[in-house]
Amino acid sequence: MRVLVTGHHGYIGAVLAPILANAGHEVVGLDTFYYRDCDFGTDVWQPARLLSADVRDADVGWLDGIDAVVHLAALSNDPIGDLNAALTHEINGAASIDLAAAAKKAGVARYVFASSCSMYGASDTNDLVNEDAPLRPLTAYAESKVDAEGKILALADDSFAAVSMRNATAYGVSPRLRLDIVLNNLVAWAHTTGAIRLQSDGSAWRPLVHIRDIAKASLALLDAPADAIRGRAFNIGTDEQNYTIRQLAEIVQQRLPECEIEYAEGASPDTRSYRVDFSRFHEAFPDCEFDWTAERGADELATAYEAVGLTADELSGERYLRLGRIKHLLADGELTDALRWVAS
Repeated sequence: MRVLVTGHHGYIGAVLAPILANAGHEVVGLDTFYYRDCDFGTDVWQPARLLSADVRDADVGWLDGIDAVVHLAALSNDPIGDLNAALTHEINGAASIDLAAAAKKAGVARYVFASSCSMYGASDTNDLVNEDAPLRPLTAYAESKVDAEGKILALADDSFAAVSMRNATAYGVSPRLRLDIVLNNLVAWAHTTGAIRLQSDGSAWRPLVHIRDIAKASLALLDAPADAIRGRAFNIGTDEQNYTIRQLAEIVQQRLPECEIEYAEGASPDTRSYRVDFSRFHEAFPDCEFDWTAERGADELATAYEAVGLTADELSGERYLRLGRIKHLLADGELTDALRWVAS
């Protein structure tokens, strides 16, 4: 199968794309390359064919000969959404919908949309929420995913199998590392400063999933019969990986026992708190067993940080922080206020 992976150069894409290729798919990459030169280590894979393009410029021509799309490209977190909510809706919402419509027009049979469990926002119960639970997005990022998912799944028909992956909060080592996601960040603080620093009181629930398990789920959705996925949403993660932020800090402390858990001054509860039921995916795909836990992930991250020599300065730099990188490109005049590259 020839698969277009948008955002192949990003945090998840840099891991997912080669996994798809190793499984026998022909991968075509598409990225705007905001994070060029932000590599972590040297193990950087590139597809034989790639497009340097902005997803807002969706073109049916991109999709000539493409059998399936795995759409990862997005402004990737709440802080960037806070920087410019309108652009988050434009890129994560409208552009994702336009690309799906272009894919359907081009005769692409399958469209795998990377959504997010952040759509659940704030649960008023400690019960697990499943795909039928009310969506209560609290941020521009989450709102954009709700909007895009609903309109993309509405395009599904007998010839177009659109499916949504509501991914839990990702973690794990990638050639395009991010330090602005919870487990990666906690381990980085511990490794570089000797403190496991919490910005909240640690009581909020957060489901986690390793990026390699997201890649496994993507493979399963690409290979599944169309009738099993068409127009459906699947939470991607495991029930066992619903953690409070405090529990994650304690897991990091088990790996780095010399580090103390600290709370930021005035730390208060995080309103984004939800526990997620992942049974729909695992009942539909019983052979797709996920391999990772936060304990194993903390060890992987700590070992990688030690090997590369991650420094405390990089916790606040632009290399591994998505908002920091975008602000750097804006300040240097490389991006316009609309987050488009300035012509050289």
